[in-house]
Amino acid sequence: MDLPSPNFGPRRNGLRPEFVVLHYTAMISAKAALARLCDPGPQVSAHYLICEKGRVFRLVPEEMRAWHAGAGRWRGKDDINSRSIGIELQNRGDHPYCEPQMTALETLLTGIMARWNIPPDGVIGHSDMAPGRKSDPGARFDWRRLALQGLSVWPDAGARESGPRDWPELAARFGYPMDDPDASLAAFRARFRPRYTGPADIEDIRILDRLLHRS
Repeated sequence: MDLPSPNFGPRRNGLRPEFVVLHYTAMISAKAALARLCDPGPQVSAHYLICEKGRVFRLVPEEMRAWHAGAGRWRGKDDINSRSIGIELQNRGDHPYCEPQMTALETLLTGIMARWNIPPDGVIGHSDMAPGRKSDPGARFDWRRLALQGLSVWPDAGARESGPRDWPELAARFGYPMDDPDASLAAFRARFRPRYTGPADIEDIRILDRLLHRS
């Protein structure tokens, strides 16, 4: 369903989508989230919002620059708004994502990735590109499910490992900004090792190594 938001503009410097950024709304309902995303006051938006029942709302045309990512970097690149398509998922971040919503997301991602030639490793979370500042889509989001359908990445158990290395080096190679390594570690773990805390360990290194050498 089209529900145009006034909060968008042209993509800058001839940039085109090369990432998809996933968010949660952190609001009590889809209605409240839609009101905010379409309110010219806060100046925030996304290209799509998916409610818990799986209904998809298109707010900003894909070729335009929505205002969803804010400050941050991925793979050393900034102005992620100009480089991405933003998808909001109705969720407060403290409960699992429901089946109709995930099914709708998978269908939507399949089309977006085909239209813009975005590979699976171009689908990221808001927390990946803005660690410490953002936590969405959170530890309850099922990244492995997307990866099994080729819509994201997950460490391949059969991938070649190059042996123990420095976690910040591997994390930076994968894409994380390293201004605050602890924040990046927390974002990485929320995605790949929920509930783990403490300093980076050998398993964190192995996961990144497998991600970097996946088939």
